[in-house]
Amino acid sequence: MTFEPTLEFAAHLDAQDPLRLFRSRFHIPLTPEGQEAVYFCGNSLGLQPRTARAAAEEQFASWEKRAVEGHFLGNDPWMHYHETLAEATGRVVGAKPLEVVVMNNLTVNLHLLLLTFYRPTATRYKVLMEGGAFPSDQYALESQVTLHGLDPNDAIVELVPRPGEHTLRTEDIEATIRELGDSLATIILGGINYYTGQVFDMAAITRAGHAVGATVGFDLAHAAGNIELHLHDWDVDFACWCSYKYLNSGPGGTSGVFVHERFAHSPELPRLAGWWGHDASERFQMKKGFRPMPGAAGWQLSNSQVFPMALHRAALAVVDEAGGIPALRQKSELLTAYLEFLIKRLNLPASRLEIITPTDPAQRGCQLSILVHEGGRALFDHLVAAGIIGDWREPNVIRLAPVPLYNSFQDVQRVGQVLADWAGV
Repeated sequence: MTFEPTLEFAAHLDAQDPLRLFRSRFHIPLTPEGQEAVYFCGNSLGLQPRTARAAAEEQFASWEKRAVEGHFLGNDPWMHYHETLAEATGRVVGAKPLEVVVMNNLTVNLHLLLLTFYRPTATRYKVLMEGGAFPSDQYALESQVTLHGLDPNDAIVELVPRPGEHTLRTEDIEATIRELGDSLATIILGGINYYTGQVFDMAAITRAGHAVGATVGFDLAHAAGNIELHLHDWDVDFACWCSYKYLNSGPGGTSGVFVHERFAHSPELPRLAGWWGHDASERFQMKKGFRPMPGAAGWQLSNSQVFPMALHRAALAVVDEAGGIPALRQKSELLTAYLEFLIKRLNLPASRLEIITPTDPAQRGCQLSILVHEGGRALFDHLVAAGIIGDWREPNVIRLAPVPLYNSFQDVQRVGQVLADWAGV
């Protein structure tokens, strides 16, 4: 498609957009002047679906009317509430319902999974992660390694780009995996790097990891709801993600877990055990001796967080109504390409401003990370003053994420115009 920078062209694209009406399904934040903001920060926190409040109110009503009996009575008894999320969750990440469960928060789930899938020995103890991973992942891995009596400086191997490059090459990741060989216990990468917006080739990385005998997992915080995932078909061992970014399920929203079905009936796998992960047919017998539920549900600890899950279920329903991730991805690629076009047409030298997110649509989601070498914070403040909500990351990166469910091509054109005004184009 040949893009044009005009508002008329953007309006034409919006008129043709089959998802254009879904914007009205969300609350758009307002500027101090009372106008709708251009919200390009869904990579930090997604917007509130208009159905979320009613979903929570339904559970408030059940609590009010039934109290403890809400676990067993009503349209969606709390005893089985997590099960109502399995099919929709599986569609988001390309998994079978048996392979997913919604529970806890992201870093808690990462720890629970690492306790199972990082089992170092005297010779196979290395962990591979990307350099500059989100700090929470770094802290989690450091503490997991330390729990096993190992030195993080020795056990954790970080992938870094080639000199002069901002992102990792798949062939370099694969080469590092081969070099580590029998010493590599576990690979844990972000499916999308939060800073650069790079999508990793998860299928290739999983194949390479399995070829040397390592377990392979992904933190999908920036991938779930953003790109198409096929965790089952890619043969990924484990994964976890949050629900408050592209899945629009509220601040601190509940998290999702994936465990491949080949582990579904392996009760001998080491794990931290809790009541809700125990065989449901025996749960209320209150016996000693943990017997895990089949599948990912066997990693649960406590009973369902019903209110966060109610918000999440409402948000997942909007994704399904829009046609699922494939439909969102189709629009997302066009939105992001349009934003890229508007930034590149500024013709600014890389010494002043450059996009560090890959140009290849297969290697990025809806986020573009802009490296501003001089005056980055001033540019970010300029965007904010113009009613554009993006994200600032130290020391000099602005992240902009046009989200297909609620952002329009006119939003993108507006951002491009503000950047052009700043650049004097």
